[in-house]
Amino acid sequence: NLLIRKIAQTSLLKSQLRRYQEKEGSSYGQILGENIKMKILREHIAMAAQSDKTTVLIRGESGTGKELVARQIHLQSSRARYPFIDVNAAAVTGTLLESELFGHEKGAFTDAQRQKKGLFELADKGTLFLDEIGDLDPNLQAKLLRVLQEKRFRRVGGSTDITVDVRIIAATNANLE
Repeated sequence: NLLIRKIAQTSLLKSQLRRYQEKEGSSYGQILGENIKMKILREHIAMAAQSDKTTVLIRGESGTGKELVARQIHLQSSRARYPFIDVNAAAVTGTLLESELFGHEKGAFTDAQRQKKGLFELADKGTLFLDEIGDLDPNLQAKLLRVLQEKRFRRVGGSTDITVDVRIIAATNANLE
């Protein structure tokens, strides 16, 4: 009897979830909830998605779903058919992160045996999500600012400017002020 009740309860919950997802549409993925804060969050996501050239900063404690929010902004924007690339700025050291973001030319440093495109190039026309931006090396901040302002950069060891159309969404759990 208990097993039958559990099966019926699980079935009911699954059908309610399906109805909720159909009602809300699949564009919100796993951002569920009926309370006012979740509704406001979904409204903010929709507003950020509409202006797909605006840089977005998402702040919140670790584990609160900042990357999920960033992905939803991307998926609801006109950039949705282009790449969404995420990188954790705290997980990669300054020099390596610079090479990851901007790429490098062959011979730019000891292990640079061939040219490598950076994440900015790979995310062209899409979105680059920079997680834990508060931990970004200060030396790298000036280069990032140039990309934000001028929409161009140079690979490490390069002499040619590369122009990109990338939306930046950044997130942090730090108080940046």
